[in-house]
Amino acid sequence: MNYVEEDATSGSGDDGNILDGHNKRQPVTPSSSGRRKRNRKAAGDAIVEAMLEIAAASKMRAAAITKNEERFSISKCIKVLDDMQDLSGSMDDYDLELDQMELVAAAAGFYYYNSIVKQPQRGISPSGSGFMTQVLEGHDDICRQMFRMDKHVFHKLSDTLRQRGMLRDTSGVIIEEQLAIFLNIVGHNERNRVIQERFQHSGETISRHFNNVLKAIKSLSREFLQPPPQTTPPEILCSHRFYPYFKDCIGVIDGMHIPAHVPAKEQSQFRNKKGLLSQNVLAACTFDLQFIFIYPGWEGSVADSRVLRAVLDDPDQNFPHIPEGNYYLVDMDYTNTEGFIAPYVGIRYHLHEYRGANKLPRNAKELFNHRHSSLRKVIQRSFNVLKTRFPILKLAPQYAFHIQRDIVIAACVLHNYIRREEKNDWLFATVDGEPEEEMPYFEDQFDMQLASSMQEQIASAMRESIAAAMWNDFINKWDQW
Repeated sequence: MNYVEEDATSGSGDDGNILDGHNKRQPVTPSSSGRRKRNRKAAGDAIVEAMLEIAAASKMRAAAITKNEERFSISKCIKVLDDMQDLSGSMDDYDLELDQMELVAAAAGFYYYNSIVKQPQRGISPSGSGFMTQVLEGHDDICRQMFRMDKHVFHKLSDTLRQRGMLRDTSGVIIEEQLAIFLNIVGHNERNRVIQERFQHSGETISRHFNNVLKAIKSLSREFLQPPPQTTPPEILCSHRFYPYFKDCIGVIDGMHIPAHVPAKEQSQFRNKKGLLSQNVLAACTFDLQFIFIYPGWEGSVADSRVLRAVLDDPDQNFPHIPEGNYYLVDMDYTNTEGFIAPYVGIRYHLHEYRGANKLPRNAKELFNHRHSSLRKVIQRSFNVLKTRFPILKLAPQYAFHIQRDIVIAACVLHNYIRREEKNDWLFATVDGEPEEEMPYFEDQFDMQLASSMQEQIASAMRESIAAAMWNDFINKWDQW
């Protein structure tokens, strides 16, 4: 049977060239309209029959591969046709070149093997809708691993973004998949090319949905980064070591350094005291491990105390108002001033300094510093949970710097969202060890000590009062240590 190419207006001429693969121009025999239709139908039927025959052979080969647990490859699929010498004669009747049939067979086998046959798990994730199905219908641990949260939290977040109109389903990507794309990137620090393969979308589509989700989650910051209640936190109220001494403490403040990707001309400003490029993030958290305030984007070379002063001096930053009599705990990088209680300088402070033979404190200042350190470590635990859940914060992503800043905010919003929706979240439960302690950084400390003010005198008096009450109870109630 000779394949007859139709005239250009019929639209089948291009199809003929594609199937032939060599752009051969077959002469068109003059015939009636009815004969052309019959020839076209006969040719189409023959091609379909040949395709089915090839697909059947590819299907058998795929089944054999699955049974023998061999790795599938297109070359093995093509080998099927090399072994089908008895079919080559009949296939010549369809005027299809052998190399084209081999490619068709390879494509058919590849499609069948990946879409119909369930591949054995060898660390290779399915792609596209199959990936979403496996994660959302599979074991809970798979969702935690891939989306960094429990299933019900993921679904509730998707519903929230949909109901509030922050995201919209598109013809090819629903909101759940858009959110999954974002979580895969920030939760595994994956490159765009890897996400393209996993979700079977173009790089432009992946980038667009990443930025849309980032913007949507960042817009939730006002709702999920809230000032703490003015009542005594239960973590203090229920501890004889901390109550009533720290009953007016409402949270902890510290700086968090996140690796930064910046142009060469700006790198000197972002190089921190350890010689690494980073952005300095001012963070405040509650004793329930939730973030109260996040201010990213400062150069890594800037001291924590300067960042806090800049935030307090700028009303536009909306730092939460500190009620009179309340305060945050801060470390030695900050000034001991009204609203911010720091430890005693020059007195052992870190917990490891109170181990071994010198375990017990020798005076009121040492006792105060030890309990201050014990209570303040909650913010290091919060940092550990945040960075463990979102490893993109451990390595400098190659995004524009404003995107790097927004990722920090979005990660903290998700951190709080998960904490509120799932108190038994596995990361909050497991990242519970004592964090590695950093040595204090004394940049600008001398200037701060000289600059005595009324606010600092108030804070010093409060600290002295707390330390004296602690020490009095300690020497009379040894069981409370």
